[in-house]
Amino acid sequence: MSSELLRIVDAIHRDKNIDTEIIFSGIESAYLTAARRHFGEEVELSVSVDRTTGEITASAAGEHIDSLTLGRIAAQTAKQIMIQKIREAERDSLYEDFIAERGTVVVGTAQRNEGSVVTVNIGKTEAILPRSEQMPGEIYAPGERIRALILEVRKSGQRLKVVLSRAHGDFVRRLFEQEVPEIAEHIIEIRGIAREAGFRTKVAVSSIDSKVDCVGACVGVRGSRIKNITDELGGEKVEIIRYNESMQVMIPNALAPAEIEEVQIYPRMGRAIVLVREDQLSLAIGKRGQNVRLASKLVGVDIEIMTFDELTEEIDNAESNLSTIPGLSETMVDSLIEEGYFSFDDLSVIEPDDLKELTNLNEEECAEIVAFAERQSEAGAGETSSRSAILSSPSASRPAPGASSDRKRAGVPTIDELLGSVEPEVKEQKLTMDQLFGSKQSAEAAPVEEAPVENAVAEVASDEAASDEVGPVEAEGLTVEGDASEESADPATPEDSSAD
Repeated sequence: MSSELLRIVDAIHRDKNIDTEIIFSGIESAYLTAARRHFGEEVELSVSVDRTTGEITASAAGEHIDSLTLGRIAAQTAKQIMIQKIREAERDSLYEDFIAERGTVVVGTAQRNEGSVVTVNIGKTEAILPRSEQMPGEIYAPGERIRALILEVRKSGQRLKVVLSRAHGDFVRRLFEQEVPEIAEHIIEIRGIAREAGFRTKVAVSSIDSKVDCVGACVGVRGSRIKNITDELGGEKVEIIRYNESMQVMIPNALAPAEIEEVQIYPRMGRAIVLVREDQLSLAIGKRGQNVRLASKLVGVDIEIMTFDELTEEIDNAESNLSTIPGLSETMVDSLIEEGYFSFDDLSVIEPDDLKELTNLNEEECAEIVAFAERQSEAGAGETSSRSAILSSPSASRPAPGASSDRKRAGVPTIDELLGSVEPEVKEQKLTMDQLFGSKQSAEAAPVEEAPVENAVAEVASDEAASDEVGPVEAEGLTVEGDASEESADPATPEDSSAD
């Protein structure tokens, strides 16, 4: 039996990647627990396993113990303890392997969908891809290949929990490292990534070699490299931006393709005001504020897009508002505006040392000014411009997957209608003579619907081997159809009826 024990221990070591010392310690602990249950807590017990011969030596009060005398119940107890020890050791071994791979990209196979969570087989274990880390609109069928980032690894009881992500910014970083050799060789460095998964990503890159064009190397010949990345991201728009240490250069680069006239930076507020022409305003802001929002994340400052007239109006309002604060002179107001404090909200979060430096007031006077600004800020907390509300809402740029691109046609209210900043647009309809005198009803668009201890060791090995066998996954009859919402769109729309 000693040689059989050594063979079993070696098999577990090779199959589960568990150290043999841990297995031998588990056998000793299981044997000791079984003997203690048989002889009681008062008897002095000792158990040891020879690592070379596999011989088990056990004694109770100095007398040798025969394993056959322990009985079936003790053997079952030893078996359960060994199973628990082996699973814990296997979990720890997998944890050490995957914690070293955290932040890397793995390729797995979708096993099943449980609600909105996808279970993915990544080889040694199964991982989960939660809904929050999936790309909007993507559907994963069983058996489908999935490439994702190992986002988190943690122990959960006797098992290991691995969380994958396809929506994280580092997923794009790893894809660039795989497609662009210059990045893997650290000739080109990714200095920052701002991403809204499924829609748009901005990547700032720089090169340590003046002979290597960082943007051209990432794009590739005729866009071959960037095309592979966008294909993996499901057609997500990826913009590569040349990094610059100067904010005066970096901010216009981040807001491309809009043409920027001037950039005013206020370091104390962590704010930058970008001035553009009227015809470039919507391009700089982007669809639902997406362009300026991603640019702000990329450069690390709050960017506000304005025209020259809007800035002049903002300064005039700031002068009139800040002048009402007791204890502030015109010179002090001008100093605050020059540093980017344009409203009571800005002044309510100012550091006392900064206010003291700008106004040369004492601490008590500075505290009174800040308290006054806080009261005024709370009084006007509900007055928020529609543009600010849209820019501050990242979810505004994420329509529901499968929704029609023409929201007005589908009868879905726009952002302005939801926020109440404008009245819903009413289409003017031309009536014929028959409709005017009631002989016919005007056509209306249809609404859109929505045993001995030694034998126990052998049983543990056979049980573990059986648990590793996974049957084939059938994925017959599964088809992926196109967007049904576009096919089922009613051709009779309010716009069509108004054109008659």
